[in-house]
Amino acid sequence: MKRILNTLYITNEDARLNKQGETVVVKIENEVKLRVPIHTIQSVICFGRVACSTPFLTFCASRNIQLCFLSRYGRFQARVAGPTQGNVLLRRAQYRCTDCAEITLAIARDVISAKIANSRTQLLRALRDRGENVQLSAAAETLRSCLRRARRCDELAQVRGVEGEAARAYFGAFDAIMTRTEPEFRFERRTRRPPKNPANALLSFLYALLLGDCVGALESVGLDPAVGYLHRERPGRPSAALDLCEEFRPVLADRVAFTLLNRKQLNPRDFSTDEAGAVLLSGDARKLVLIAWQQRKQEVIRHPYLDERMELGIVIHQQARLLAQRIRGELDAYPGFIWR
Repeated sequence: MKRILNTLYITNEDARLNKQGETVVVKIENEVKLRVPIHTIQSVICFGRVACSTPFLTFCASRNIQLCFLSRYGRFQARVAGPTQGNVLLRRAQYRCTDCAEITLAIARDVISAKIANSRTQLLRALRDRGENVQLSAAAETLRSCLRRARRCDELAQVRGVEGEAARAYFGAFDAIMTRTEPEFRFERRTRRPPKNPANALLSFLYALLLGDCVGALESVGLDPAVGYLHRERPGRPSAALDLCEEFRPVLADRVAFTLLNRKQLNPRDFSTDEAGAVLLSGDARKLVLIAWQQRKQEVIRHPYLDERMELGIVIHQQARLLAQRIRGELDAYPGFIWR
């Protein structure tokens, strides 16, 4: 089984990454701040204008270390990759499946069913912790109805329509899940590009981290992250990675967000607003979020389909493998990850 390694997050825009032997060296203003052996790293994620030397870039590519560049807002910009992993036969099968309406619909339906089920679990956990709440109960009932309909959809447009309805109900209950009373932490609705309040800024940041992990998982099993089923192809968009993200948004990203906010580990002073009206996490707050993200990924659960205990971070890779098996025809359906 794949072993979880460290992800190196670079949040200081004055940082420069270099190679020194078998070690990654991080410098700020020509002063060495960190040395990390390359064999302990699974990926490197850089936020903002982080500089990297050419030897470091080729070093990461040759060792199959995922190197991603995100904007200050956490939006994906680019990544460096070495030779294509996996065999051409799997990718050809992946491309053929996208041209088959029946397979495309089946995979999209399985993905969205898992997402809705996991979103409902998030609401039910909040109900269990907080007691009876009309808003949470109504949203959970809406998601139960959406889940039934999602499994019966016979067109891709219907799947997307049900997913949209479920998302509106789910995000509409966010304020009821959060226990914070400060007006700055009112969620109200999902806003992005740019996020307009602290809760949305935190979610966007976490979703960017999740997307990077999903891209790496798909590439590790030989799939093309750009060729999806629920999310159709668009130049520059990792559609298959966005598909894989869906079932993990409530389990990983949203759960971390609620934990940090409800435990008051983040406060209004940890966020700032730029000239364009975008709300951003401060540097220290990002480090806190990244630590919580890594800790969440290391939590051990029992995979409901494989019936094996594993870290949540590994579950992403296992789901990528199951998707590859579905595409090769080894499975009759894609078993989406259902959070218990």
